[in-house]
Amino acid sequence: MVNGAVARFLWTPKGLLLTVLALLTFVAARHEPLDEIGPLLISAIAAAGVIDVFILRRVKKAWEFPSGAVLTGLIIAMVLSPYEPWYVAAATSAIAVVSKYVFRSRFANIFNPAALAIVITFYIFDTGQSWWGALPEIEPFAIVLLFITGGFIANRVNKVPMVLIFLGLYYLLFTVTSFLGNPAHAAEIYRAPDLHAVLYFAFFILTDPPTSPVKYPHQLCYGAIVAVTSYAFFELVGAVYYLLAAVLVGNLWEAGRRWFATQR
Repeated sequence: MVNGAVARFLWTPKGLLLTVLALLTFVAARHEPLDEIGPLLISAIAAAGVIDVFILRRVKKAWEFPSGAVLTGLIIAMVLSPYEPWYVAAATSAIAVVSKYVFRSRFANIFNPAALAIVITFYIFDTGQSWWGALPEIEPFAIVLLFITGGFIANRVNKVPMVLIFLGLYYLLFTVTSFLGNPAHAAEIYRAPDLHAVLYFAFFILTDPPTSPVKYPHQLCYGAIVAVTSYAFFELVGAVYYLLAAVLVGNLWEAGRRWFATQR
């Protein structure tokens, strides 16, 4: 019976995403210092899971596996620099889980919890982000693996149009910039680790089901907003978290769209 429940969970979108991210983590870990990423992974996942399991117990009056929190902790660990102290990863995960219950609409959490927490802790701990989980040290195999696994997840959650419009407009803007201005300024966008980071972001963070739209016209608008905002943050602010800040802007737009839809 337990095995059957596990099997059913692994075929859900959360279960499939957990499996895919575990695979990417395993591949990436072979090229990263284990004594650094080990504490990062354990602290991020443990902090998120422990906090959420008790919140879920209080809210739902039953013990439940905190699958969403585990995914959040795993994403946080895969984005942060492996040289961050373990307590930074734990604190980031704690903020992420709590934010799901603080910033909520009647439908779901408003912000992508991992993105919001990483941006917040950047200002608290001056955290570094290497996106090591996106396999920036492994080429060209990494690109192929990211496209296969990411495309599978995007298709499974029915968010392929959003991913395509985001990537298309994102690279179109930087390509135009490279022709009109200094090509060296935008060149890093097309190389590791930025290339790997944006693919990981598009497939696994942008497509977060609770905070992104379902219908295709809304997906196209959402993807375009995040692409333009990413470009603007990179060009005008230059902050390392430009992708994560952009998805938070998209989250706000989607939350507002849902609210206005209910008012009508």
